[in-house]
Amino acid sequence: MHDITELEAAGLPGVFVASAEFVAAAAAQARALGFDPARVFVPHPIQDRTDDELRAIAEAAVDEVVAKLTAP
Repeated sequence: MHDITELEAAGLPGVFVASAEFVAAAAAQARALGFDPARVFVPHPIQDRTDDELRAIAEAAVDEVVAKLTAP
């Protein structure tokens, strides 16, 4: 969350991507930082996924990431 906050402050658009397990934690951290970044949550867990499973997760999320990255 700190990285995306710093990127945005530097004028570089970004999207925070995390697993769904961290929805509440991301909201709390955003409130604490006073910054509400664009975010996309993917299925949890990520660890122990096969390469094919990770590719499928990425492919399912990429359109939402691009849409949020390019939104005004």
